[in-house]
Parts: sequence; structure tokens; C-alpha cells
Amino acid sequence: MNQSWSSGYVADVPYPEGFYVQQSPARMVLTCLLLGVVADLPSPTDDACYIELGCGVGFGALMTAASNPGWKVVAIDYNPAHIAVGVGLARAARLANIEFLEADVSQLSPSALPTADFVTLHGLWSWVAPEVRAGIVRLLVAKTRPGAIVHISYNSLPAWQGAIGMQRLIHEAGMRVPGRSDERIEAGMELARELNGLSAHHLVESKLVRGVLEKREGVATQYLTHEYMNVHWAPEFHADVADALSEAKLDWVGSANPLENFPGLMMTPEQRKVMDRYSDPIMHELIKDICLQRGLRHDIYVRGARRGGIRQREAAISRLTLIPVVCPDELQTTLDLPAGKAEMSEPLKEMMGAALQGPATVGELLARAPGHGSAAELASVMIGSHQCQPSVWPQSGQPEGADRLNRLLGGRVASVADGRGLALACGRLGTGLGVSTLLKFIAGRLLNGESEKDADAWVAALGGDLRPEELGTVRELMHTALERRVPLLRQLQIVPG
Repeated sequence: MNQSWSSGYVADVPYPEGFYVQQSPARMVLTCLLLGVVADLPSPTDDACYIELGCGVGFGALMTAASNPGWKVVAIDYNPAHIAVGVGLARAARLANIEFLEADVSQLSPSALPTADFVTLHGLWSWVAPEVRAGIVRLLVAKTRPGAIVHISYNSLPAWQGAIGMQRLIHEAGMRVPGRSDERIEAGMELARELNGLSAHHLVESKLVRGVLEKREGVATQYLTHEYMNVHWAPEFHADVADALSEAKLDWVGSANPLENFPGLMMTPEQRKVMDRYSDPIMHELIKDICLQRGLRHDIYVRGARRGGIRQREAAISRLTLIPVVCPDELQTTLDLPAGKAEMSEPLKEMMGAALQGPATVGELLARAPGHGSAAELASVMIGSHQCQPSVWPQSGQPEGADRLNRLLGGRVASVADGRGLALACGRLGTGLGVSTLLKFIAGRLLNGESEKDADAWVAALGGDLRPEELGTVRELMHTALERRVPLLRQLQIVPG
């Protein structure tokens, strides 16, 4: 059951360890550059500060700290169990530049925090009490420097309007069952699914609700518990969040998901024509949210946004290095987007193919087909389709702390079903690289001095509880990862070359 100190927030079930690239400083800076806002990314050895509010166990904060050894990273969470895990990981990896604080954001004194260059809050705003949201704004007022970049994610309206009744039903049913919150969510979901099967109007008319109730595999109970069992669960319109954050002099910039910033890719021509009647960006976002099924927003704000011209934007993006994170033969030039399938032009296809032979700067790629694309378009497509990641400091070496953290994380993997913290710290990216459980395991073994020759022993180490046919699948996946994914890790200096 919820603890008496939790104020209605789930505290008896830990939040799943997760890595969300939208929280990375490089992604925050990229969003600013794409939207013409001046932004700089300090080097990994500079004196910079990154704060995460509502960090859970602080997995993303650990990635940032390990990848940027000169930075000060502060990770704050209300749940002492979360903080204990984060402190343990930081201590085991000997990361001296990260501090974990157990604190109630609604009561935390600003004097306890340094002034931040970057602030992130993921999975917090929509799930906490109004006084906690007020505390968030109070801290942002006091502890963001001019030019600081803030990332915030939240459940957005109107996408969630059809699910408000579902959440209330799940929560109320769950609270009438004794036991822990994960047991209560099971009871609530069972009732909602039963009524869904009986064609309850408000559980069948929403595509989002149907997706939640009909998907039974691959959704962790921990996630469902934290999503739906909090008393103060409250999705909001973008305009209302922007208004609240304006008290901290924060200007909305755009989405941390690059492709969402291009209406031509997200909306039909007719929808764009209606949107273009208005010049107000807040109105643009409302119309986009009316047209799209965008349930979770990842928004970027800047304290005192300085907007440059198109030439300045293109020049800044052209200096970015694109680092491939998939193999050249995995190139995707047809993207499945809300507005339909988008087939890239032939010149853009050529540049995209060259990007996967990289690393290369955006400017170098554009020079292959002069006049046939913009820096913003090329960067957004390659990064937004998860084929490349941006690097502002591509010559950065891999910090020793990153190696120690990655070795630790890989060493924790004892089963291919271990879904904790699927990322590895990378100095060249200044953040984590999302990876599979298997690849994280392999990286840990390579960092311990083992080699690919030990692959059969690695399979045996992971296969103690698997059937023979499953063991064969793991062996096949292991060899595929060694052939196709490990070279990418070597290029990023995550594992020894």
C-alpha cells in the first residue's frame, strides 16, 4: 500500500530503471538549434550543472555524469528506496561528480541546489500534487541560469481525454483491494478489461484506451502502477504547462522528438493549411495536438530564448557530427509518420546513406548534394529515425568513469529478460546510448578483458534457465550482436578497439 508520507504518490513499488534520450543535454541543445534558438553544449570537461527532478533511481543522471566528468550532476527523488539504488550505483562506479538528494520538491530549499545549465523532469509533472508542481516552478525560478535549457515530459490533452475515466476506474478499483500498489493495479486493470470486453462506451471509443487495455504482453506491472495508481494523475494541455513555466521566465522552444517539429511530416496538407491561419506557436501546438495522437509530450524550454536567423541556424546545425548507431545496410529512407509514409528524395537518400558510413558533420553530408536539402531537415531525419545520434564534441575520449559504470551495468545482467537500464554511457555522445540487454552484457564482458572468443561461455552464463531451443536463439542473437553491433560500440569507444 502507499506509504503515509507519499501524499498519494506510489512509493511502495519502485519505478522501473529507464533511459530516455530526450533528457540528454545534446538532445535539448539539438531541439533549440532546430527551432532557431541559440544554444551551446558545454564540453564534457567544462564546469556545467545538470539537475534531474524526480529522478527515480537516477539512471539517466548517471549516464550524464559518467559521460561528462567535469559536470556537476544532481539527482533528486522523493522515494528513499530510489535514492539508495542510485547512490549505490554511483559509489560502485566511483562517480564523484553526481549527488543524490532525497527530498520533497514542494519543500526543498533552493539553497540546497547549484544553479543549473540543464534541468530535466520526466514522468513527474502529470503524476504529482499541485503543490509539488508549484515547488517545481519555484525551483526553476531560483536555480536556472539565463539561457538554461529545461526538458519536461507530461501526459497531454486532448490525447488523454478519453482515458481520464479509465484511469479513475483503475485507481478506484485498485484502492478497494488490500495489498501493495502492484497488486492493486492488477485488480484495477482486471475490472477495466472486463468492462472493455462488455463494450463499456468510454472504454471502447478511445484508441488510446483500447491500446492500454488490450496490450497484455511486454508492459511491466511497475510501469502500469506508476502510470495509473497515483492520486493526483492529471494530463494537461500544452498551453497550460507553458503558462505555468512562464513564471520561471521559461520560453517554450519545441519538441525533443525532432520530427515532431516539422508539421509537413506530422500533419496532412489540409490540416497544415488550417494551422497556418495563426502565427501564435501555442495555437499551432494546440491544433497539432488536436490532429495527432500525442499522449506524451517531451517539451524543451529555455530561460530567455535568443532567436537567430535561418543562416545562423543552418550554420550551427551544419557543425553537428552525426554518429551512426545502425549498420549501413539498415538504412531507412521511407519513414512511417502520422501524415503517412514519407519517401525521402534521391539527394537526401544519398546523404543519409553517407551518414551511415560516418561519423560526418551535417555540413560535410550536405556538400555531397549542394542545394538539395537543409541542415535542419537532414539532422532531424537521421536523428528522429534513430539511425544517428548527434555529437557536439566528437573528439571526446571515453571517460574512465563511463567505463566503470558500463562494466558495472553489464556485470549485473544474469538473464536476457533483465530489462533494467538499457543504455551505456558514451563520452562522444555526452549521454547514454540505448542498447539491448544482450549488448549491455557483451559490453560488460569486453570491458572486463574478455574477447569474442568467449561467446559460447557467455551464452552458457545467460542460459541457465532457458530451454535448449531458447538457448539456440540466444546463441544466434549473440553472434549477430558481435558482428553488427559491437563494431558500432567500438567506433563510439564504449568498448575497447
